Amino acid sequence: MNIEEFKSEVGRLGIAVTDREIDLLERYYELLIEYNEKINLTAITDKQEVFLKHFYDSLTLVRVIDFNEIESMCDIGTGAGFPGIVIKIFYPNVKLTLVDALNKRINFLNVVSESLGLEGITLVHARAEEYAKDNREKFDLVTARAVAKTSTLLEYSMPIVKKNKYFVAMKGHDDTEVSPNCLNVLSSKVLKVDSFELPKGAGFRNLVLVQRIGDISLKYPRRYADMKKKPL
Repeated sequence: MNIEEFKSEVGRLGIAVTDREIDLLERYYELLIEYNEKINLTAITDKQEVFLKHFYDSLTLVRVIDFNEIESMCDIGTGAGFPGIVIKIFYPNVKLTLVDALNKRINFLNVVSESLGLEGITLVHARAEEYAKDNREKFDLVTARAVAKTSTLLEYSMPIVKKNKYFVAMKGHDDTEVSPNCLNVLSSKVLKVDSFELPKGAGFRNLVLVQRIGDISLKYPRRYADMKKKPL
């Protein structure tokens, strides 16, 4: 996906792309490649592939979320900053928190934030389940673009979502099912599973949109080992 194709496809999502945003994405890409030689950030390094499978893919969140109504967002297990940093570039008023268990990734994201002049970003080095213990009901939107089971993603994400606000699991074509027990325990409901194919046949995606509707017991999230051993 070259720049013109990127602009066109993002336009189809209802987003007008400016020169400022392209400049920031270009710089982001340069930093990603530079630091990827020292840190394992991504297996995708071709520029057109990054624009499609990381940058465009991140922006597909607008299919299920109106970011004009989002004041605070937390990206759990953010890795190299997808989707969080990309959303921040296009929606600078969103207060963004990026959480990752590897400090070297957090250091990279600090470089990205400073280099791109992005403000209103909080970087947190922590495991998701540990972060959730002390930051309950804090965000309008929580996202996770990860390979963990959807039930596991919900368990460590829903406690930090404000009541009546949202979590989105950004998944491939697999594992979009959430058990009734999981939803009941986490006082949540699935509003939508948006299934689509990326441009250029680059793969199928599912956006699982979940709303928190009530209180969640303080015993959740459990330790990761317990989540894995006995998923909800």
